[in-house]
Amino acid sequence: MGSRKPALESLEMNFKSANILVTGGTGFIGSHLVEELLKKNANIFSTFLVTDPRSYFKTRKLDRKTVLLHQDVCDFESIFDVITKFNIDYIFHLAAQPLVETAYHNPKQTLYTNILGTINILESARLYPKVRGIVVASSDKAYGKLDKEKYLEEDSLKGTHPYEVSKSAADLITSSYFKTYNLPVVVTRFGNIYGEGDLNESRIIPSILNSILKNETLEIRSDGKYVRDYLYVKDVVSGYLAVAADIDNLKGEAFNFGSSDTLSVMELVETVEKILRKKIKYKIMNTAKNEIKYQSLDYSKIRNAAGWKPKSSVASTIKEIFKWYKSL
Repeated sequence: MGSRKPALESLEMNFKSANILVTGGTGFIGSHLVEELLKKNANIFSTFLVTDPRSYFKTRKLDRKTVLLHQDVCDFESIFDVITKFNIDYIFHLAAQPLVETAYHNPKQTLYTNILGTINILESARLYPKVRGIVVASSDKAYGKLDKEKYLEEDSLKGTHPYEVSKSAADLITSSYFKTYNLPVVVTRFGNIYGEGDLNESRIIPSILNSILKNETLEIRSDGKYVRDYLYVKDVVSGYLAVAADIDNLKGEAFNFGSSDTLSVMELVETVEKILRKKIKYKIMNTAKNEIKYQSLDYSKIRNAAGWKPKSSVASTIKEIFKWYKSL
């Protein structure tokens, strides 16, 4: 794959009237992806298990424009039926158990969902040749702990704990489907994603904002020094669309999507304090288990291949995000 920058303005043409399956489309990231695909005049089908009336998906009334399918990605027959019945052209596979802490307490379900769910999507697409492209949502956690400043796509996948292993395994399986069957699939790896619609208070930015709103002490699970890339959800969506729009040239590849906001937890807290002009009370718990202390992604590959780079930062978005949380 050479360095190239496809015309991202062709997105409308790529997705207009296309039948697109978004697994986990009612969730935090999936909602923003569905919203953007609807603007491209695509026909959207989304699997879900539960929906929250406070969610971005519901509050933005995306349910009125989406075909909702109460299906579990771990049920192969149901997923294959959806893909064939609705003549799916593109699949964005976002459905997963996404939380490290939950994986610690419930490793079996995490491994089952994240690995088998991915296999079922890939196998369905292999058996149904009408599918033109699959984007598999992965994570920087697929790399495990690497002793380097920036992770590169060619680095080994070395997950050691349940959540990391689920991502490493799913990535390797996805790659095998391309190498063996030439399946048109791309793996996307992101850092910590934040934005309007994230209702999970175990994540750091929702925790920070809710501690302000409720005038409560923020409990920091780590020692406050853990470092991550923080990436705004709409930048994530533009990344998904960029690789899907150029799937014929990018298939078989994995791409990192990083950020210029490579921050420790305490640096993040200080940034939010500064922008919102709010003092945040916090307590260092230092109880984090199986979490990696430093992770940051080099995203030069996707910048060169598709012209993608993050447009937003915590400083530029946090006021609007805070407004969203206040509106709940």
